[in-house]
Amino acid sequence: MTTELSYEGTLKELQTDLGVLRYHEAGDGPPLLLLHGSGPGVTGWRNYRGVLADFAEHFHCYVLEFPGFGVSDPGPDHPMMMAQASVGMFLDGLGLGPVHMIGNSMGGIVATKVAIDEPHRVSKLVTIGGMGKNTFSPGPGEGIKLLMEFTDNPTREALVRWLHSMVFDRAVVTEQLIEERWALATEPTTLEIARRMYSSKAMAAMGAAAAASTAVPYWAQLNKIKAPTLLTWGRDDRVSPVDMAILPMRDIPNGEVHIFPNCGHWTMIEARDAWVASVLAFLTRPEGK
Repeated sequence: MTTELSYEGTLKELQTDLGVLRYHEAGDGPPLLLLHGSGPGVTGWRNYRGVLADFAEHFHCYVLEFPGFGVSDPGPDHPMMMAQASVGMFLDGLGLGPVHMIGNSMGGIVATKVAIDEPHRVSKLVTIGGMGKNTFSPGPGEGIKLLMEFTDNPTREALVRWLHSMVFDRAVVTEQLIEERWALATEPTTLEIARRMYSSKAMAAMGAAAAASTAVPYWAQLNKIKAPTLLTWGRDDRVSPVDMAILPMRDIPNGEVHIFPNCGHWTMIEARDAWVASVLAFLTRPEGK
């Protein structure tokens, strides 16, 4: 029997070098950090409000709101760069050692990078789509292209098209969901920061920078991940197609994959019960089992 958790009742804040980081805290037990994805109107609470109570029965949960998404302070830099930096600041600020991490989409990439660069911070890693590299499918995926369209020209119709690309069952995209996403996505500061990441101009610049860079991309360093890792994916994901899981499945030493049928990018929402059961089984499994 899960307990009802409220937004206001779980919301806290922490002062850091990136400004105020807001987060939701619930439950007792080993620490579990939940990291949200990107996109118009996203927040950590909206990603995980439907499953937080389930995890809070087993873990001391922290849902971090990344800088630049309209809940924590905006921050001055590219959202992806601030996101990874904020994880270390947050864990150090609360005096937390190794934690389990769950990351949705962009949050999964952030958690993966932390597991590569700072392995002492991650005891077990769970990702929801997002991470890896397109192997057979073209990149960027359909959902990313629709996200770029909305960011360049934010209309309600463009938002709905993007939301529909996130799911297998369009009934998940309710009027309430559209309205709450629209309100935050069009808030001026949040929209300006989104354009640092997902405007067509920003995406082109990122592609050019990656092509010119001599740095080793994170997806070529997955073999460095020491933490046991569970990749979860919707079979019908049109944002980060499921073939992206092939490289991490091969390269992460203690990696395993669970693919959910009739499910898009929001696995924790569309395949909620099956996803929660799979993730809890993985996180509570004794070491070495």
